[in-house]
Amino acid sequence: MSKVKREGESGRTTWLLVFVTVSVFCVVFFAARGRFSTPFSSPAVITLLAPFQRAASWAGDQVRGITTTVWDILTVHQQNQMLRSEVEQLRMQNVKADEYAAENIRLRELLGYKQAATQFDLVMAHVIGREPATWTRMIVIDRGTQHGVQKNMAVVTARGLVGTVTDAGPISSKVQLILDPRAAAGALVQRSRVAGVVKGTPDDAMHPRLINVPRGQDMAEGDIIVTSGFGGIYPKGIMIGTVSAVKNDSGGLLHYAVIEPATDFQRLEDVAVIVASREAPPEPWQPPKQTPGTETDPKAALAAQEAARRAAQQPPAPAQPAAQNQPAATNQPSAANPSAQPQPAVPAQPEPEPVPEPTPEPVPTAPAAPALEQPKPAQPTPARPTIPGAGAKR
Repeated sequence: MSKVKREGESGRTTWLLVFVTVSVFCVVFFAARGRFSTPFSSPAVITLLAPFQRAASWAGDQVRGITTTVWDILTVHQQNQMLRSEVEQLRMQNVKADEYAAENIRLRELLGYKQAATQFDLVMAHVIGREPATWTRMIVIDRGTQHGVQKNMAVVTARGLVGTVTDAGPISSKVQLILDPRAAAGALVQRSRVAGVVKGTPDDAMHPRLINVPRGQDMAEGDIIVTSGFGGIYPKGIMIGTVSAVKNDSGGLLHYAVIEPATDFQRLEDVAVIVASREAPPEPWQPPKQTPGTETDPKAALAAQEAARRAAQQPPAPAQPAAQNQPAATNQPSAANPSAQPQPAVPAQPEPEPVPEPTPEPVPTAPAAPALEQPKPAQPTPARPTIPGAGAKR
């Protein structure tokens, strides 16, 4: 009974509050619109209605605050989801941009090497696989026989030697690295031209060795090791690495060098296959630098050098014959002495001082006869004494 009674009292109280609230609202509303005039518009009435107005205003503010908060929460949640999606997209784009930038750097290095090494025909390739058991020995590239790659072709990067192709398929190939103990490459010390063989070692998989070097040969730390061209697989002059240490062999007669490879085999992604090798062309000739103030025309200097070269290549000029006004007895047989042998002509010498000659009767000289024609006999005449002249020997 008490429970029913309490429920009835609470119901009446609720209805009473609703009635009072509605009444106050109506009074305030109609008073505001001017449709209800009451003599109670006095300070007493205003004071009486103030608590109700304050309560109504507070309730409205609370409702608006809750509604705004709920709306903001929903909006912020949507914005948060959108921003999270945008951040993920930007992160993926950033990763792709970094990959493209790194690939651009690698390909630029290979392109620069291709433009500089004009003696090689190169085929670019990507490393697409490595076997876990032979991580430092074998790699797989995405170029094969369809692209001109064949077995025993050298593989390089812009920094140095990588290895050689051991198995060429139609669209992929296997490359044996120089780190493999089964591989060998002829090499030279660039400074002293000491020859040796570069081979991998199981003790240190990332540092091959230059072996078969006698102890008396000149080799020191920091020397650059390049391929020697021996064997016909690796072209001459490709960089292998630098000497990081020189140690004596166990036998005592040889020593070897530990090499720091020029190629980073842990970050090997792009390589180039040498499909053809030619001799490097000579560097273009450059005129030497001249002292300021003494410059000459390069074209004139080249023309002078060319003229001197042509003059040196021409044969020497034949000796000039004796002058016509000299006696014929000096180089031709005379009519009085047809059996006299002609004397060889000699180069002209400076004119001596004139010597007074006797005045005998001049003897006519016969013209030079052809090589096959015999001289005609003539009447013997007294021989004219020979006077040393410009064309006769003393």
